[in-house]
Amino acid sequence: MTESTLHAKLLDGKRVAAEIADKTAARVEAIKQRSGATPCLVTVLVGDDPASVTYTRMKRKRCEALGMTSRKVELPAETTTGQLVAALTELAEDTSVHGILLQHPVPGPIDERAAFEAIPAAKDVDGVTMHSFAAMSFGLPGFHCATPGGIVRLIDAYDIDVTGMHAVVVGRSPILGKPMAALLLQRNATVTVCHSRTKQLPEIVKQADLVVAAVGKPQFVQGGWIKDGAIVIDAGYNPGNVGDCDFDGCAARASLITPVPGGVGPMTIATLIEQTADAAAEQLGLDGV
Repeated sequence: MTESTLHAKLLDGKRVAAEIADKTAARVEAIKQRSGATPCLVTVLVGDDPASVTYTRMKRKRCEALGMTSRKVELPAETTTGQLVAALTELAEDTSVHGILLQHPVPGPIDERAAFEAIPAAKDVDGVTMHSFAAMSFGLPGFHCATPGGIVRLIDAYDIDVTGMHAVVVGRSPILGKPMAALLLQRNATVTVCHSRTKQLPEIVKQADLVVAAVGKPQFVQGGWIKDGAIVIDAGYNPGNVGDCDFDGCAARASLITPVPGGVGPMTIATLIEQTADAAAEQLGLDGV
């Protein structure tokens, strides 16, 4: 289906992310001028999963394009929890490192939560620690989980006021579904979180003014589940460049929808890099930059 035949208008994350990137590049230059330091993001990858390798490479390239320093730490799949925590602790103590990204998911034997908690809040630019989650939940200063934070920025860019809306989040992961619900609650939406054990899921989704699909299953949310005029945010990315929604079916009923690719993905990276600049400015004591 072409854009001209869609009922829904596309929420162009690529365009909004480019605007954020331009502002971030200017801010990075100001940080360099005032401090002599260059904001630095370190990506930590355990194993050699092809998708994770690609994602971390994309993030490093985007950092470098905006004038930041990007470093990589690559560890073998056999790495233990203790070894990963030690590597993250070393980065935490390195004053030249301003942001740390642990690419997830990590290999199964590793305690992912223990690894995340080895990242100090000041360098948690991906918003994955319990500290960051608490800050989001209470509306306190801190870094947002990159994908939910990016979704909120996209909603703002299109002047969408979610006050009073019934928002249904399909997915309850601690770095996507749950923080997404918290951020929407902060903006006065009424939020329902659904998951794999939710009964009568299609009927619940059909009540939503705003649907966030974050379940990690290709084309899971069907067009027949969508209320006419609802807003659909597809936070999924699956093999074959498809999201968690049946795009054509959902677009035929929604008023606004994110494409895959080009919707949430660019916003996630833009938010991550913007928060790295925020972290650098805070750590370097630069007010007003």
